[in-house]
Amino acid sequence: MSSALYQSIEMLSREKSIDPEIVVGAVEEAIALATRKYYKTQENMRGELNKETGEIAVYAYKTVMAGEDDIEDPVNQITLEEAQAIAAGAELEPGSEIRLYKDTRPLGRIAAQLAKQVIFQKVREAERDTVFNEYAHREKEVLSATVKRIEGQDVIIDLGKAEARMPKREQSRLEQFSIGERIRVVLLKVDRAAKGPQVIVSRAAPELVSNLFQSEVPEIYDGTVVIRAIAREAGERTKIAVMSRDKDVDPVGACVGMKGMRVQSIIRELRGEKIDIIEFNEEITTFAEKALQPAKVSRVSIVDLSEKQLEVIVDDTQLSLAIGKKGQNVRLAAKLLGWKIDIKSEEEKRQEVEQQMGGFGAGQTTPIEAVTELGETIIQKLVAAGITTVESLADMTPEQLEEIPGIGEKTLERISVAVRHYFGQYEEGEAQPQAETSPSQEAIATEEDEPGTPDQPVEEATAALSAEHEETAAAETMEAENAADPERAHPVESEETEPVHEANPEATLEETEFAEEAAIDGINENEREGQGGE
Repeated sequence: MSSALYQSIEMLSREKSIDPEIVVGAVEEAIALATRKYYKTQENMRGELNKETGEIAVYAYKTVMAGEDDIEDPVNQITLEEAQAIAAGAELEPGSEIRLYKDTRPLGRIAAQLAKQVIFQKVREAERDTVFNEYAHREKEVLSATVKRIEGQDVIIDLGKAEARMPKREQSRLEQFSIGERIRVVLLKVDRAAKGPQVIVSRAAPELVSNLFQSEVPEIYDGTVVIRAIAREAGERTKIAVMSRDKDVDPVGACVGMKGMRVQSIIRELRGEKIDIIEFNEEITTFAEKALQPAKVSRVSIVDLSEKQLEVIVDDTQLSLAIGKKGQNVRLAAKLLGWKIDIKSEEEKRQEVEQQMGGFGAGQTTPIEAVTELGETIIQKLVAAGITTVESLADMTPEQLEEIPGIGEKTLERISVAVRHYFGQYEEGEAQPQAETSPSQEAIATEEDEPGTPDQPVEEATAALSAEHEETAAAETMEAENAADPERAHPVESEETEPVHEANPEATLEETEFAEEAAIDGINENEREGQGGE
């Protein structure tokens, strides 16, 4: 029959869920330590509990050595001769141990208190080891537990074999707990070095939602529908992405259930937390559009594949809905996808594109010498005024150009036409320039363009010949009038002023040479007629 002491040890072991031998070892070690302290010695002492009688005996153990020269620690070592004198008839040899009985009857209250503290410490360590071995491999597992008590903002949970703590950060703001209430919690982690309850549980972990769906949806339990991702903000909203391995099974419909019965049961368990069920898609852009529901997305583009960054464009009226309250919708969507999401409205994107285009255009400049129609004189005046690029010239107003010295209305008009032509803007009736040709090519082209060539129609050739005859007749009439009136041929000019012939910038080189030759011929003809009259 076991002693009363050993029966108490067994009762304590069952209560703490630890091995009775661990408690027995703690008691023996505590008595040995108290005895060593009482005798004020460093001898190696061990206690032994008699389970039948309940008595605890303490012995000092010493190692047997061959002779005096071999002893290094006189406290824990003894010579073979001395050992044989103590234990007569015992078979002793060097290296064996001999034990010496120590009387524990003189131990008083102080020694008993020390033994008690040692026993409690050993029992607590054994309890922690037992709890750690029980729950260390069960992290992220959902457990059924009971609310035991509330300490401040933390809730102490009874797991059956151990107590667990649920901090405030691991609680849903929608939940209020009462003592004795049965709840489901997620085993978050086991802290071996912590004091007190070392198991941390949570009601805010996504694994709780996953476990609830497995319990309520048979298709998820048997593997037909798979949960690919969960993003949760406890007490606010949860987004869950599901996909079906059977093409005939709708994953979203299976999770919602008939008239929403399945998902409503989960919502009640979570105290009214909103749940968005989304169909998973391997195409990230399509998955992003669904993840941002209920907002309607215009388009999604991948900005940086290595950094996993997306740009989402939504209508101006959908921007606030896509972002959500305090950014909750886009935050959950980014967590669900595992990508960074940048949401912009259509107006914001348009302004961004305009700024980029403006910056791109501002970076390119063209020297003003590229506008060949301006002429060297006008270009020199513009450069002297600080205008060196075509872009700066195009941005100036006519009033600003008129302030430049040497630029009047005609020059201003010429600048305007030259700039328009440079940018390819021609008004109706203006001839656009052709590719540059050599003088010989121009002469050939002129001969080919004369009336009567085979390439031209007959009507155009006839009209051109008639016009040429009319010009010849007009020239002969003019020469006859000049012969009749010499003064008309030689008008009297003022000596103070010289006639100024303003060049027509639009006149061609051939027309100018033709006019100068006609004038010289007319003057020579008049001089001959005057000499003949004299």
